[in-house]
Amino acid sequence: MDPISQFSSPEAVMQRALELARLGQGFVEPNPAVGSVIVDHRLQLLGEGYHQKCGGPHAEIHALQMAEEKARGATVYVTLEPCCHQGKTGPCSQALIQAGVKKVVIAMRDPAPHVDGGGIADLKAAGIEVEVGLLEEEAQRLVRPFVKRVTQGLPWIHAKWAMTLDGKIASRTGHSQWISNSRSRAIVHELRGRMDAIMVGHQTALSDDPLLTARPAGKSTLTRIVVDSQATLSCKSKLVRTISEAPVLVVAHPSAPAENIQRLEQAGVEVCLIAGDTDSTRPDLTLFMRELGRREMTNVLIEGGGGLLGSGFDAGLIDEVHVFLAPKLVGGAAAITPMAGIGLEQIPSFENITELEVQQLESDLYLHGRVVYQASECEGSVEPKSV
Repeated sequence: MDPISQFSSPEAVMQRALELARLGQGFVEPNPAVGSVIVDHRLQLLGEGYHQKCGGPHAEIHALQMAEEKARGATVYVTLEPCCHQGKTGPCSQALIQAGVKKVVIAMRDPAPHVDGGGIADLKAAGIEVEVGLLEEEAQRLVRPFVKRVTQGLPWIHAKWAMTLDGKIASRTGHSQWISNSRSRAIVHELRGRMDAIMVGHQTALSDDPLLTARPAGKSTLTRIVVDSQATLSCKSKLVRTISEAPVLVVAHPSAPAENIQRLEQAGVEVCLIAGDTDSTRPDLTLFMRELGRREMTNVLIEGGGGLLGSGFDAGLIDEVHVFLAPKLVGGAAAITPMAGIGLEQIPSFENITELEVQQLESDLYLHGRVVYQASECEGSVEPKSV
């Protein structure tokens, strides 16, 4: 991405910072993706940078290193409030103060408890002018997964499936390969490549025997998760046979036979026991997601099957959907649909998929959007009037 020598407006500077921030997605987690640009009073570029990897210098530091002494008296644009704590790197608020910058323009305040206005307070106490809120909505979209984890203790859950035009993810016999075309599958591998973990149910693991890896390899090594109440995953499965390439975690109920757990653990599989809700022998999905949040996993992809996807939707856990629609028909009342579970009693009176984007991939359609569970979550949504 070539730098821009001079910007037309403050909005253009922040837009550049957001573009830079996106380059860090998949590399920086569990940290947020952040970009920063330093300009003079004419909006001429002096320095820019982004957070490139977890544990490495933050965006502001990269930008200051590029600007060098020109940063004194300059204006810094940053997509997220500068940190004010000592972690794997030093506080960016102090680095900006020491560099002698005149003004800092921040897209959004950092809601993480260890920052939450502290960076802004440091800058103001040092006499630096601070402006907050430029392109705030775009910045919030960028760091939603991070915000959900630090405020709710839960990862951002992506749901993905490929289905036929009549809404089936497999035929009545369970056959499902391949519904989508090669271009769609390439997008799926790109998506996997920026996840912390990928999840499937035990039936999907049994019937498809998937690898659940990103090909080519993604930006980080993802954890492959199977929700398998009784820990029945075969040690001959591709998942277990390739455990040296990426870790495998089986989520089981405490009632799972001890011999099953021991067999998997001896093969190198981690078994996580999660109690069921009420009297169920199925692990409580929300409790397990909290465990993943505790492990600082930020983005988790559920790929199927219908039971697991339905459970995620019933629990209000799914945040984002990635649907690949193929021009094929399967038919059959017993053919499998994307979401099982209990489901809603009524058709929603509002669009519960927002920010919908549609892309044509040869003959397939790729639909991508955010899931909302209440009308109030839909920005600018209006309840339909009777006609």
